[in-house]
Amino acid sequence: MLSLVLPKGSLEKATMQLFDAADLTVQRASDRDYRASIDDPRIDRVRVLRPQEIPTYLEQGLFDLGITGRDWITETDADVVSLGELKYSKATSNPVRVIMAVPDGAPWRTVADLPEGVRISTEFPAMTKRYLDRHGVKATVVPSYGATEAKVPDIVDAIVDLTETGSSLRKNGLRILDTLLTSYTELVANREAYEDAEKRAAMEDISLLLQGVIRARGKVLLKLNVAHGDLQKVLDIMPAMASPTVTSLAGGESNAVESVVAKRGVNTLIPALKAAGAHDILEIPIAKIVD
Repeated sequence: MLSLVLPKGSLEKATMQLFDAADLTVQRASDRDYRASIDDPRIDRVRVLRPQEIPTYLEQGLFDLGITGRDWITETDADVVSLGELKYSKATSNPVRVIMAVPDGAPWRTVADLPEGVRISTEFPAMTKRYLDRHGVKATVVPSYGATEAKVPDIVDAIVDLTETGSSLRKNGLRILDTLLTSYTELVANREAYEDAEKRAAMEDISLLLQGVIRARGKVLLKLNVAHGDLQKVLDIMPAMASPTVTSLAGGESNAVESVVAKRGVNTLIPALKAAGAHDILEIPIAKIVD
């Protein structure tokens, strides 16, 4: 039913892991293969291509559904439908930023300080030109095809590039002057395909599974038993997404309690629950959380 295009490159590994956790495992002959398949009746064709190209291919109707970054949607100005952000990236769950950076020793403190004719290297020439036009800066924008940070200061005066943590910029002696865009990865669709009711339902199913995996990351399910007299002490220290589930056990003197909690901190939470009177404590991994 759906033709799907997934990103190759820096997002590739994280995307494949996400689909695998969503029970939509992507199968390929090798990591270098651009053709793939997913054993799911809603998906009949899968390709793995550069994220820079994906918004345009989706707009042109070459694919129904795809994953790319808001940065490339903005750069290409593609007319696509977003089914929502997928808050994962190559290193963290934080967004990436498209930033303008200059040498740490440069005198410029804002974009307005940039002199006429300043040379700026970037993989986002269209976005950069629009940004400079808004600020009235006359610059020479030099398209970059990789290693953008290495071109300052010998080849260009400044760069517009992606950063996730900022560590590489600092390592190269660069300072962020401004942020052009904050970008998450997004699930996006061809507009005509999205307007087809059957395809839209399939797209929303896939989105539900992917979002369920992302929501479950960093969380576990705690289950425990506790005597009725100790129940309130346990509930007072038991975190929950909403509120813990409490069920009376046969006999009426004990309760079963379960709650979804953050994995981080569970190493101190379990002993505290035990000290409060909980017993038979189970920590269970969670694959998906669906509202």
